[in-house]
Amino acid sequence: MQTVSNDRQIALATTHRSHCPINLALEVLGDRWSLLIVRDLMFSDRHHYRELLQSEEGISSNILAERLGRLVDAGVLSRADDPTHKQKAIYKLTPMGSDLLSVIAALGRWGRKYLPVTKRSAAVALSLEKGEMSGLKRLRASLIEAHLASPSLPTIRSKKTRTRD
Repeated sequence: MQTVSNDRQIALATTHRSHCPINLALEVLGDRWSLLIVRDLMFSDRHHYRELLQSEEGISSNILAERLGRLVDAGVLSRADDPTHKQKAIYKLTPMGSDLLSVIAALGRWGRKYLPVTKRSAAVALSLEKGEMSGLKRLRASLIEAHLASPSLPTIRSKKTRTRD
């Protein structure tokens, strides 16, 4: 179970509409762009700001910068300096971000079922659907490996204090 420091708990108590888990999740992920950024990190091998900016949905640079900062602060993403370029950062999913795989899969399944998708755009959703839980577990394990396997990259975490019970 994830908890936060006492100071942070006091701040949380005054900043959230409620402590309903769905409300809290939507406060982190419920905007138009956050899950699309997570999707691109999961499936498009995009890890730099400029790569994420090239999303087919056309996110603006100021919105992308704000959402990346918010997702890093929430612990969904990590940000590390790119050792090959001083002005670049590398964004990766944290274990918390990798846990969103089933959410992304469920949204893809729902969108494929009820909305006018193309065969090409529905391909990932369909493959996740066919893989069911065992496929999701394998994919999540590979995401964790891919996103956490770079020991040479220093991770810049959120300023928030997190502990596990």
